[in-house]
Amino acid sequence: MLDIAGDLDRWVRQGHDFAVATIVSVSGSAPREPGAALAVNDEGTAVGSVSGGCVEGAVYELCRQALEDGRSVLERFGYSDETAFAAGLTCGGTINVLVTPVCGGEPARDVLASALSAVCSGETVALARTVGGPVELMGRPLVVRPDGTYEGALGSQVRLTRIAAAEVRAMLEAGRTGMLVVGGDGDGAYCGEPLTLLVESSAPPPRLIVFGAIDFASALVRLGRFLGYHVTVCDARPVFATRDRFPEADEVITDWPHRYLETTQVDERTVLCVLTHDAKFDVPLLAHALTLPVAYVGAMGSRRTHEDRVTRLREAGVPQRKLDRLRSPIGLDLGARTPEETALSIAAEFVAARYGGTGRPLTGTRTPIHRDTVTAAPFAPQPVEVVTARRSA
Repeated sequence: MLDIAGDLDRWVRQGHDFAVATIVSVSGSAPREPGAALAVNDEGTAVGSVSGGCVEGAVYELCRQALEDGRSVLERFGYSDETAFAAGLTCGGTINVLVTPVCGGEPARDVLASALSAVCSGETVALARTVGGPVELMGRPLVVRPDGTYEGALGSQVRLTRIAAAEVRAMLEAGRTGMLVVGGDGDGAYCGEPLTLLVESSAPPPRLIVFGAIDFASALVRLGRFLGYHVTVCDARPVFATRDRFPEADEVITDWPHRYLETTQVDERTVLCVLTHDAKFDVPLLAHALTLPVAYVGAMGSRRTHEDRVTRLREAGVPQRKLDRLRSPIGLDLGARTPEETALSIAAEFVAARYGGTGRPLTGTRTPIHRDTVTAAPFAPQPVEVVTARRSA
């Protein structure tokens, strides 16, 4: 749902009623991940997507129905070829979709409005909604912020809401979107059936830091912005590190690369691309970069440059286990020639590293096109993870 927060926030401010259909879980091959949403307002306008087209028509009608009867429903869509008009996923997967009406005068609308406004303001926030449990709680929202404060309630059990908020906060800190189970046996806070929540985490965009203000960097900046990264260009040479040369970068920093990296904030989603291929910049920069828990560290250069760079890094005391993290020569083998093609090969590699892709052509391979879980990096989002809260009374 948070993927269309901008449109929904505008509808709230305009006073529209609307219904939101959100993917709760996915099995097999499916084009969209949990959290992806389609919404329909009281004028019949639709935004978003849950399937890339396969079941949009059926989901649209479910949203219209939810607006009429005011009830949340959980619907399952799988592969269907029984008739030409069957609503099913042609890719063969299965998705479960929660459809929730959001109407004026209801407390849930205010809670959702708070989450939408926070996302549009660039705040870090998590939205949890009940997708399993008592019928009367279906779709009930809970908004949780990094400091642990929350809005909303999961029924009349205050303690259960507090436990859920704590577990949702933990998922927010890890940047996870997925399922959470709270209550039930062993919890002591809730005597009824367990509640299953869909948790959507919205955090600031991941960082892409490009070291080396060269023509290849300009192309990588544009592609990084297209992919949704907050892009920083850093170079020690003020004549090259200018806003005029990199108008699409979020930041242009003039500083020695290793010194800037030592003072800036990075996290498990950060991508570091070293394009300087100059030992006086590369060695101190990579020696520090390879100690950080970032998503990707890549360095440009020929194979001879790479061999010389590795030798220098070993002499600087970098152990082999850290050198093994270095992607060099940077990028996938696409036969790239131009700066734009080279940027594409670099971006393809760090996307593959994030999601566990092989980098090989899909033709002739038997790997899943849409993976159920992230297999390569423990720090990457885990969209189908189910977490069961187990806390003592």
